[in-house]
Order: sequence, then C-alpha cells, then structure tokens
Amino acid sequence: MPVYTVHEPRKLTGNPVRDAERFQFVRDGFHFWAFLLGPVWMLFRRMWLVFVLYVIVMAAITFGMTVLGVSAPAQFAVGFLIALLIGFEAGTLRRFTLRRWRTVGSVVGIDREDAERRFFEAWVKHEDYGRPAAEPPASAVRMPASPDVIGLFPEPERR
Repeated sequence: MPVYTVHEPRKLTGNPVRDAERFQFVRDGFHFWAFLLGPVWMLFRRMWLVFVLYVIVMAAITFGMTVLGVSAPAQFAVGFLIALLIGFEAGTLRRFTLRRWRTVGSVVGIDREDAERRFFEAWVKHEDYGRPAAEPPASAVRMPASPDVIGLFPEPERR
C-alpha cells in the first residue's frame, strides 16, 4: 500500500473543516504523469522553483551534450533517464515545494481517499479545536503509595 506524508499549512483559519481541506497528502513512489510530462506536471502542481531549476539543468545538459557532439540516441537516453528520475523523485520534489509547511505525519492507505480517512480519524481524536481539555477523572490518576517508588513496578514491601 502507498505511504503518504501529510503537510499542514502554517497559517490556519481556526475552523477545523476549512483547515482540513488545505492539508496536502504527498504519495511516495513512482508518479507516471511526472515521468511522462514532467514540466507540465510541475506547473500543474505549482512547483515554480522546481520547474525553473529543471529548465536550467535541462538547458545546461542539452547544451553540454551538443557541444560535446553526443549522438541523438545517447541524448534521447539521457533525457529518458532524467524523466525516469523525475518520475521516481516526484514525491520528494513535491515535499521540497511544501518545505515551509509543517509535516504532520505519514499515513498508509489503499488510495488517497483511504489515507485521508485514516489520517483524519486519528487527527480528530487528538485535536481539541480550541476547547479546554477535559481533566482525567481522579480514579484514572494513580499515585505511588510511597515516595520511594521509582518506575511503574514498585518492589514488594520487605517483611
């Protein structure tokens, strides 16, 4: 099953439903569309810096291969390998774009919807949404009988 990293924007509105819609789930693994149409995929995902760096690196590599007189099949092979690299590293490039966001965690799911459902089920249990936290009942709090006890399992009393 795919693993997704979950990213939360820095500026939250305070409304849990609206904030939940802004979370980004980035899948690890191979991204076919990033492999096939790398620059278009980058622009579609608003990865401006990654796109600019891609164009600069590809222009430099193409220029270098042309100056060195590399054959057309070798240039195609280099382009194919770079596209393959973009396909495999698309998730990492996406996380690079979201580097200013807070990484909340990771979740495993069959698809993105399943990952979102699993993440938000766990997230709702741990968030307080601005409400004061309820104190645990007195019966849930266990204090050691004597101050000499260290750890969870005190030694039995000596006779």
